Amino acid sequence: MTQKYGAGIWHFATYVDRYATDGYGPPRTLVEMIDLAGQVDDLSVVDINYPFPGGGVSADEVEVALKRNGLSVIGITPEIYTREFAKGAFTNPDAGVRRRANELVTEAADVVRRFGADYVKLWPGQDGWDYPFQVDHGVLWKHSIDGVGELAAANPDLKFVIEYKPREPRVHMSYDSVARTLLGIEKIGLPNVGILLDFGHSLYGGESPADAAQLAIDHGRLFGMDVNDNMRGWDDDLMAGSVHPIELFEFFYTLRRNGWEGVWQLDQFPFREDSIATANGAISFLKGIERALDKLDVEAMRAAQARHDAVEALRLAREALFTSF
Repeated sequence: MTQKYGAGIWHFATYVDRYATDGYGPPRTLVEMIDLAGQVDDLSVVDINYPFPGGGVSADEVEVALKRNGLSVIGITPEIYTREFAKGAFTNPDAGVRRRANELVTEAADVVRRFGADYVKLWPGQDGWDYPFQVDHGVLWKHSIDGVGELAAANPDLKFVIEYKPREPRVHMSYDSVARTLLGIEKIGLPNVGILLDFGHSLYGGESPADAAQLAIDHGRLFGMDVNDNMRGWDDDLMAGSVHPIELFEFFYTLRRNGWEGVWQLDQFPFREDSIATANGAISFLKGIERALDKLDVEAMRAAQARHDAVEALRLAREALFTSF
């Protein structure tokens, strides 16, 4: 199988922060972002926000741009984390806002069908709380589960993937870890709900991404993944492999050991870097990981792990990884 590489289309957007509130470059339409994505070597799929960023772009225009650049769509990410949902999407105290979140995701589901994508990606970033006593935790968790469950039940032909994250923008996010998300999915009890594991979110949450992936795989719920890097203190969305190459290698080793096949997707935010160069740099590193996985002495690694021999296991990993570039 030839490995596929993807990226969130926001990788090619213009970024703002609380200092550069007018952005680190000129605004871009979705079509312009797709045209930039098409210039990245070996990039074949993209995840697209809904509503389409930049405004004024039709699905037909998006399809033309995708075909022009040889790209397909892996997922649609409804924007249920914007100011409209400041007090939550699925967990909003206002039932009308909760209905609006359901409607927006339902519209995104139709866009998934329109482009033949794999899934609807749910990142309910505003679902959670900030202060002690702010919420009834039982009610909040029930709304989290019911919100996803209603959508999955109404669209059994589609996959819904939950991208968990410990915090930001909320101090505590409702789906904050692999374990809590798996508990929620088990309670939902539907086969078309799974996890999209963001490597950086796992780092940021104090998890081992390899261990998190194994847990999700063991429960049959790892439906997607994306990679980036950070310093563990924030969701920096740096270039994949730039800070934690060994842990990234262990993550992909775990996927291969379990026969998990899927797109290796970038979720990076190149605020000040050239977006095309950053994507090419990350994919080049991921290709090195592919070569390292082929080179790794798997039997020796399994034997070292059976002995819990950290020194030998790391020697084998470093030997394979650092001679693959």
